[in-house]
Amino acid sequence: MGFSADRRRLLLGGAAALAGGTLAACAAPGASGPAGSDVFDAHCHIIDPKFPLVENQGYLPPAFPLEDYQARTRPLNITAGAIVSGSFQGYDQTYLRAVLARLGPRWVGVAQVPPDVPDAEIANLSRAGVRALRFNAFRGTIESVDDIVALATRAHAVGGWHAEIYADAAALRPHVAKLSKLPGLAIDHLGMTEQGLPVVLDLVDAGARVKATGFGRVSMDVPRALERIAARSPRALVFGTDLPSTRAKRPFEDADMALVTRVLGPELGRRALWDNAVALYRPTLR
Repeated sequence: MGFSADRRRLLLGGAAALAGGTLAACAAPGASGPAGSDVFDAHCHIIDPKFPLVENQGYLPPAFPLEDYQARTRPLNITAGAIVSGSFQGYDQTYLRAVLARLGPRWVGVAQVPPDVPDAEIANLSRAGVRALRFNAFRGTIESVDDIVALATRAHAVGGWHAEIYADAAALRPHVAKLSKLPGLAIDHLGMTEQGLPVVLDLVDAGARVKATGFGRVSMDVPRALERIAARSPRALVFGTDLPSTRAKRPFEDADMALVTRVLGPELGRRALWDNAVALYRPTLR
């Protein structure tokens, strides 16, 4: 299953014009990597028991330290990426600061912060390499989208962060108008369900990014979802491994990364594997 050559040229040349609204206005163009095969992992977790871990819904994950991640991904030529805070890490930032310091400026962080986080802490985390904040509605509840919007807007104003939402996108349907006004937004794991895909596409029309991640945890036709999202905007998809795939029905497989290029073709696949994420996360490439 894949795009025809004519279809792919259409997507590359014109689909970006379909993404309007506030989110699209803040999306910067992507940048090519230093080598044609470099990959940006836009979604991975590092789980180091030397730092605080908290049970979430009775679950405490096994260890997955940086050394394990690097060994697992060595064949994939991942040279940059985003470390994402999981539900089991709560609001702890010590692990994130430590791992970003070890990895260097090609790597950035996605933090979880409390609603009353001081502006000074957002600024300090930005200097440490944090580029986004995560709202985990899938492992909790969407209590107040107004609170999400308020914190996300403040974090963008202070630190230039975008918001990332982990949810069954179908549950976001009543909130599309408010979320579309955010200055930056990414949806985790393709929005999780087939029922959520129309909501994801509405948010892409407003400029949102979508993580091509967690293929082993979603309930949807992944190739079809990739094609439909790319058809709305070639800048939308960003690839991630989702390692170590905690609580997924199956963990990440190398074939998941190959699927992205096979479905989208080399040019759009390259955008998903590198350009789009570099534009979104703004790492220092050197």
